[in-house]
Amino acid sequence: MGSRRLTAVVLAAGEGTRMRSARPKPLHELCGRPMVAHVIDALAEVAAERVVVVVGHGAEAVSKTLQEMSHPDLPIEFVEQRVQRGTGDAAAVGLTGLPNDLEDDDDIDVIVLPGDTPLLRPQTLAALVRVHRETDAAATLLTAYLENPYGYGRVIRSRDERVARIIEESDADDEERAIQEVCTSIYCFRRSVLAPALRRLSPENAQGEYYLTDAIAVLHDAGYNVVSMVAADPMETAGVNDRAQLAVAEAELRDRTNERWMRRGVTMIDPERTYVDADVQLEADVTLYPGTVLEGSTVVAGHAVIGPDTRLSDCSVGEGAELEQVVARSSSIGAGARVGPFVVLEPGSVVEAGARIGPFSRVGAEDAEEGPA
Repeated sequence: MGSRRLTAVVLAAGEGTRMRSARPKPLHELCGRPMVAHVIDALAEVAAERVVVVVGHGAEAVSKTLQEMSHPDLPIEFVEQRVQRGTGDAAAVGLTGLPNDLEDDDDIDVIVLPGDTPLLRPQTLAALVRVHRETDAAATLLTAYLENPYGYGRVIRSRDERVARIIEESDADDEERAIQEVCTSIYCFRRSVLAPALRRLSPENAQGEYYLTDAIAVLHDAGYNVVSMVAADPMETAGVNDRAQLAVAEAELRDRTNERWMRRGVTMIDPERTYVDADVQLEADVTLYPGTVLEGSTVVAGHAVIGPDTRLSDCSVGEGAELEQVVARSSSIGAGARVGPFVVLEPGSVVEAGARIGPFSRVGAEDAEEGPA
């Protein structure tokens, strides 16, 4: 069972009306990357051989964005859910995106998860797949215990404590709403049983939709082994549905990013006031002062000192350079250069190695090449 092939279906078709935005929900950014891209990053690390992304609202924009930033070793297919009929229907649409040579293969595991869970760690996904295979389960769901489970589907267990079904908040009675164990909407299924289970779903519920959660009861009632794994950190499983939740997720991802760089030898004088995007690259012995914002594909070489109050977007900074109160975009700063305070580098600027620029300067591309003092 350890050699089963692994695929994934990411559900990213929802409109996300609570975001109150013209931008498709999956494309709202955290640490410089769309939230759905963080989900795909996690899948890439667990060696999924193929990912199918179910798109709907803003389908063209979502597909184009992910194609531009796709992983070279992780094929991504896109299928469109033209009518929003629930997560069960979306999962069924997603299965159509898997290649035909997988149709009759019983040794395929399929991770199904929403595209709005950017905090999910690869280690948690890997553990979910491991439990699924070790127990030879038909379905394994990731659950979490929440003090306030409002809005989540509750996990209903049978007398032997096995997972029997999931009841959505809108369909639950008072006793069921008191349950604190919730379904995170993150699953691992055997492909051979998932498709038939989805065909047995019914929209007879408060929302009039086909719930993916109902597939758990279908499999349980048919005698299949359905198991669960409790998430060690419920924060990982949190979905992002509005701007407030987006800000919470952003803060969590930034804390993780900063901690990772500090453990790799980067000094942050005040991590709470230091912002480093997910694609930024830093070498050891870089020092970042408070108010530093590093965005996009910025690269900073060793022993450079950045800040305070400096914002760099898509820039390269040479070894030992020092920047103080600088705003720069798509610029190159050479090794040992001293820039600032109160300097603006316009796109395309090239500051030569050892150059001195500032204070109170605004430098264009043609000026910076000369290395003005």
